[in-house]
This record gives sequence, structure tokens and C-alpha cells, in this order.
Amino acid sequence: MAAPLTAPAGNPPPAWRKRERRAAFVFLAPALLGFLTFFAWPTLRGLYLSLTDYDLLTAPDFSGLDNYRRLLHDDVFWNSLWVTLKYVLINITVQTVVALFLAVLMHRLTKSVVIRGVVLLPYLISNVVVALLWYCMADYNLGIINGVIDWAGFDRIGFFGDEQWAIPTIALVNVWRHLGYTALLIFAGLQAINRDVYEAAAVDGAGEFRMFTRITLPLLRPVMALVLVVTLIGSWQIFDTVAVTTQGGPVDATRVVQYYIYDQAFQRFDFGYASAISVALFLILAVIAFLQLRLMRAGDSDQS
Repeated sequence: MAAPLTAPAGNPPPAWRKRERRAAFVFLAPALLGFLTFFAWPTLRGLYLSLTDYDLLTAPDFSGLDNYRRLLHDDVFWNSLWVTLKYVLINITVQTVVALFLAVLMHRLTKSVVIRGVVLLPYLISNVVVALLWYCMADYNLGIINGVIDWAGFDRIGFFGDEQWAIPTIALVNVWRHLGYTALLIFAGLQAINRDVYEAAAVDGAGEFRMFTRITLPLLRPVMALVLVVTLIGSWQIFDTVAVTTQGGPVDATRVVQYYIYDQAFQRFDFGYASAISVALFLILAVIAFLQLRLMRAGDSDQS
């Protein structure tokens, strides 16, 4: 067999290779332009504004780290961070456990495309529409949920108006919307597991629970790491459900970090301080995602 022809060292690349590079650049240019315009530049601009006193009506006035010093002593910010953390814990825990259970049921009992579509249907509805729908159904006086509770002989519950119920209610509403999408991600991971492993375990006498804990969960680790990172970051970005239902109330019980940023920027016109909060939130999410991926060994797989 003849040896492949290669260009001598130091010679320019062939013309076809130059054409390939130009074609690759043409295809990458729209995505690169979008990234620079909508991600890179706003990030750098926000980082700069976090070091300034800026109210949108006048030029930014450089103030150094004053916004970050203010952040450390802002009780409302720390309260919003705590409120967001409670929301994230409820949302992530319930959504992951129920989605895993639902994915296993679909994998074992049915592979119907219709059922998958039904499971995914809530995710296709706008989050604002979902929030308003549940807000109406959970209304204290006119909502169907409280109507059923009252008919059953129990006291009505102010789901969105009570300090103790507001955040769990918002978290469960978003669980209902995102559950199908998370379940389908896990379902895709289940399909990638070789069924010979289950058959071998069954021959050795392993039961369903033992196969789930010793085979399914370890082999799902990369998929579960992806799911947890995506749902975690999405949970920390909660805004629209709060904005159309409680507006941060009652008594800051649902004032999550994203809504606090919105309040500082677009209601108080303190864009410098809002940018500082955004930078702090970005750093928190970056650290959490990094630790999560390292602890779950997302890059490793037990499948050969």
C-alpha cells in the first residue's frame, strides 16, 4: 500500500485545507457572534458595572468595591440567598427523586412515544402560564384546591399568601412543570445501560431493589450528574413564577436572589449594585457546579 502523501514541513497547507477552514469559520460565525453579543459582552459589561455607581440616567461613576462591601452587610440580600436555597433544596430533592421513579417506570413498563409526549407536555407550556394557572387554582377563596380542602373538612391554606407555604408551593409548581423533561433525560440514560448486565444479575439471584441500587444508580452517575447540574443552575435562576404570583412577598418570604436583582435594577435603578449581586450569584453557581461535578465524578462511567 502506498504511503499517504503529506506536505513537507514548513510548506503552506494545501488549498483544500484552507477552503475547509474558511467553510468552518462561516458555519461557526453566527454562533460565535451570538456568544460574543449576548454572553461575553454582557458578562464583561456587568462585571464593570458592579464596580460603579450607575442609575441608567447618568454615566457610570467608578466606585471600586463599594458595592461588594455593601453586599456583605445587606440583610435583605442574605435573606434572599436563604430563601433561594430553601427553594433549591425542595425543588431539586423532589424533582430528582420523582423523575427517577417515573423514568424507571417508563423504562420497565412501557416505551410508548405517546406516554413520553404526555409526560413532557407540562414542560412545553410557558412558565408564566403555569404559574398563573396554579395561582388561580390555589387561590384562598376561589381556587379549586382550597375548595376540595374545605369540602373535605380541613382549613383552607393560603398557598401563595402564607409565609410558611409560599416557597414550598412555588417549588412544587416548578417541579410539576420540569418533571417530565428531567424524567426523559434520566430515561435516555437508562436506555444506554446494557440489558445483559441485568440478565446476569437476575441469574445470580439479585432482586429488583438490589439491581437498582447496585447496577442502575452507579451506571446512571454521569447522566445524574448532568441532570443535577442543569436542574441546580435552573433552580437558582427562579424568577418568573415569583414575579407573576407573590412579587417577593409576603414579607420577603419569596424574595429570591433573581427577583432581588430585578428589584434593585429595574425598580430602584441601582444597576451597579444589581450587577454586584449578579456577579456574586455567578461565582456561587460556578463553585457549586464545579464541586458537584467533582464529587459525582461526572466524567467517569462504570459502563465498559
